[in-house]
Order: sequence, then C-alpha cells, then structure tokens
Amino acid sequence: MPKISRDEIKVRGFKRFIKSFGYSIDGLKYAYKYEQSMLIHVFATILAVTLGLICHISLTEWAFIAIAIGIVLAGELINTAIEAVVDLVTLEIHPLAKIAKDCGSAATFVLSIIAAIIGCLVYIPHIIEMLGL
Repeated sequence: MPKISRDEIKVRGFKRFIKSFGYSIDGLKYAYKYEQSMLIHVFATILAVTLGLICHISLTEWAFIAIAIGIVLAGELINTAIEAVVDLVTLEIHPLAKIAKDCGSAATFVLSIIAAIIGCLVYIPHIIEMLGL
C-alpha cells in the first residue's frame, strides 16, 4: 500500500475553512456530553458570568474572567484529546498512558486553580462592597 503524505490529504480553501467550524462544534458537543469535568467547567462559567452581571464588573475585569474561562475550557478540551489519543494507541493500563492522562488532567487542574484565584481577585472586592463590610 503506497504511503500518502499529510500534504496530499490536507485540502485548503473556503469550504474547508467553513467545515472546520463544524468540527470544532463537534468537539465541544463531545466534551460536553461525555466529560464530567466539562460539565463542572460549564457550571463554573455560568456562575462566573452571573456574578459578573450581579457585581457590575468593569470591562477589564470581564477581560480577565473571559480569559480565565477560555483557558480552562481549552485546557479541558486538550485533556480530552490527549485521553482519546492515548485510548486509540492502547486500552491497556500502561505506565506511560497513565502519565499522559494524569498530566493532561493535572494541567486542567492547575488552570482551574488559577481561574479560581482570578475569580476571587475580581469578585471578592465587589462582594465585600455589596455587603457593606
């Protein structure tokens, strides 16, 4: 069987560009449907946006919140992709597969902690002000 280079199968053009949005939506749907962590991140996103609206945060604060949300969601999607590739390579419990999956999960965990810290830095002063403390 002759080898086909990646260059031969990568098609460019406007039609492919438009189709790529569909592929991205498919990835989001998959992660939302099958990844429990993604549901938690979506809930946290809803909470962060709701708090932002209640606290009337500034445009700069919205930017920080949006970046934090985007980084966490992107991290979770990358972790999901890593897990899928590892499962494609082997379904056996292998020490290297465990390292890959654990490190992907740890990366999302670190991003989530950083996002929580950003949320605290943005929202706590507003909540303190609203409570009159």
